[in-house]
Amino acid sequence: MALSGFEGFEKRLELHFSGDDPKNVGLGLRLLDFETLDEQILQAVQCTVVSAVANHYFDAYVLSESSLFVYPTKIIIKTCGTTQLLKSVAPLLHHASSLGLTLTSCRYTRGNFIFPAAQPFPHDSFQNEVVYLEDSLPDSLCYRKASVMPSKTPSHSWHVFSASTEATSYPLNGDVMYTIEICMTELDRDLARSFFQRPGDGKNGDTAGKEMTEITGIGEIIPGALICDFAFDPCGYSMNGIDGDRHSTIHVTPEDGFSYASYECVGSVYDCDDVVRVLKRVFKVFRPATMSVSTTCASHEVWTLVAGALEPLGMKCRSCAVDEFPAAGNVVYQTFTARRNK
Repeated sequence: MALSGFEGFEKRLELHFSGDDPKNVGLGLRLLDFETLDEQILQAVQCTVVSAVANHYFDAYVLSESSLFVYPTKIIIKTCGTTQLLKSVAPLLHHASSLGLTLTSCRYTRGNFIFPAAQPFPHDSFQNEVVYLEDSLPDSLCYRKASVMPSKTPSHSWHVFSASTEATSYPLNGDVMYTIEICMTELDRDLARSFFQRPGDGKNGDTAGKEMTEITGIGEIIPGALICDFAFDPCGYSMNGIDGDRHSTIHVTPEDGFSYASYECVGSVYDCDDVVRVLKRVFKVFRPATMSVSTTCASHEVWTLVAGALEPLGMKCRSCAVDEFPAAGNVVYQTFTARRNK
């Protein structure tokens, strides 16, 4: 095991706002110009934009460390390495306020860091992260909860902080959406090699990224999605997928000894069959020895499909933890390890 290396496990922040000005034709946060995002928000986090794509619903940015999604009244920032994600909160709230937007909920999630000692403040402990968030958020978000969801796999636990102006969340238009966050470690070595660039092949990050998307089967996970991908030199890969108003994202740290990959997507509980298909395709791209799946949803339906999708592929469910959070609804955290060959 390497003593130190690149931290694959991401920190994820999701903020929701209300009060979009009708004069802005529903653009809201999308009115934040690139300079503001890059110089005043991402610079505080210590990362930059390497690629971007957009559609009618939202803007998606691949970052030097993970991803940024900007919707009219929602923003999601996911960063890995030693980034200081929570330092984005204050500038984000400032710029949202200047657009007439008011924060209504906040959710912060992350797994266990592989190299916790390398993390800077406030990410050096979950306690410090929670205190930092508590101090950064307005008092109007009075329903707050922080919890570490355990597992029987020592290297995996799930940290969740949620705050909201409401005690519970009510789905808009009657649709119940879910978010799935998958963390995978000990990737299959042969499959992980696909995320290394060949020295001297002359390919840039965009060209090499497209090749990796194709040869690994990532492009088939959600076949209709518009994909924005990027390969890092000498290794590593990120992609954002856009499918209507839904995003998905993958990040890969392929180095042996601390290999890691993550997959995230959102969907509707009315399309539950998609969950099984997506999980199977994601597993086949990476074949990890250990994986965790966090499902966030106001409904109970989605998480029950997870084990049914993964166990036939040789993964055994080791633990399952359930908790309820303001605005987020139920968070179900399941861990899986590869069955040993007899």
